[in-house]
Amino acid sequence: MLGLGIDIGTSGVRTAVVDAQGKLLSSARANHHEQADASVDARLWWHAVGDCMDAQVNALQSISLSPGDITDAAIDGTSGTMVIVDEVLDPITPALMYNSSGFGAEAEVIERHAEPGSITRGANSALARFLRLQSSDTARRGKHLLHQADFILAKFLGAAAGSDENNVLKLGYDPGTGLWPAWFEAAGVRTALLPTVHRVGATCGKICETAARRWGLSPALRFHAGTTDSIAAFMASGADQLGDAVTSLGTTLAVKLLSDVRVDDLERGIYAHKIGDRWLVGGASNTGGGVLAGHFTPAELAELSARIDPAQPTGLDYYPLLKPGERFPVNDPDYPPRLSPRPDDDAHFLQGMLEAIARIEAEAYHALIDLGAPEPRQIFTAGGGAKNVAWTQIRRRIIGWPLAEGGAEEASIGVARLAVSAP
Repeated sequence: MLGLGIDIGTSGVRTAVVDAQGKLLSSARANHHEQADASVDARLWWHAVGDCMDAQVNALQSISLSPGDITDAAIDGTSGTMVIVDEVLDPITPALMYNSSGFGAEAEVIERHAEPGSITRGANSALARFLRLQSSDTARRGKHLLHQADFILAKFLGAAAGSDENNVLKLGYDPGTGLWPAWFEAAGVRTALLPTVHRVGATCGKICETAARRWGLSPALRFHAGTTDSIAAFMASGADQLGDAVTSLGTTLAVKLLSDVRVDDLERGIYAHKIGDRWLVGGASNTGGGVLAGHFTPAELAELSARIDPAQPTGLDYYPLLKPGERFPVNDPDYPPRLSPRPDDDAHFLQGMLEAIARIEAEAYHALIDLGAPEPRQIFTAGGGAKNVAWTQIRRRIIGWPLAEGGAEEASIGVARLAVSAP
């Protein structure tokens, strides 16, 4: 019994294969294919998954394992990234990414119908993106709205199979009641396009013949409803007690805290996902490793980080963003980046950014506590930033809660464990 996890991240695709106990046996990765500046082609996500699956099959065979031994699989993707497809899964619109913005006209329509505090409000909301997508389908050829993970799931199954209750949260689905908002049709939402929603881990179907044959997978391989990339990272960490938290230091910064209290606050970009009978509360900022990569190469980051003295604060007051717009802990589509003054010493500049991201992380957890969530018992760290020793020491100085030693692993491992443990 082996579980396959597929993580569709911001920068690329990662896969992991685990045994029945969740131990990692093999992993692979592939970069996303280059997209045109003007639009995002969802088909290129599938091509990147294909590249990663090719590498994963080779990795398994190199350790004398057969891809045909994989019994269960699940997929995670970036929340709020979506596309409309026709009945044969061909995209009929460009995809819109999780950080797309500028949907002011759609937001005005939503505001006239949505209740105060609805997660669907705002010019960068997932529902606003859906309204923009459906408006571009003038011939009404669309049959399914698919999130990123849903699209890849559909390609493996050969048919649209719906979504999971985590990916649809920001679209307006209420995991507490299991219902879509009653005002959707009045707001012009084409409800026929909305996905069927499955609980996380539920069986969605078996792999189609074409995909099974391509990679030598078993025709009995079951695919389960997955989750978002940040929740998959939480699942990979080992966090499972109330108060356990995970900070994902990837292209963006995301925080998740396991709570016995549901915490929602649209004004501060705070959301609650259902995990069993508990709530995983948190949000995602636009700051993070993507900003660092916009200024330094990986080699430069390693060299400059080694020159940092984490115990000596820089005094710089930054808010690192690649472009205007923030989601959490400040929810403002026009929030400006702040990266000046820039010191002559690049190591000093980098340290100022790392300190700023740590302050944003601390502010994010305080926002959750203010609303009734428990204080972090310990914070696990996922993503590439977890490997930066200087950043870890800076976070220890600034955040104030214990950082867990080890335990955090790639999101692909978390979603693989979800698959192999599903009933």
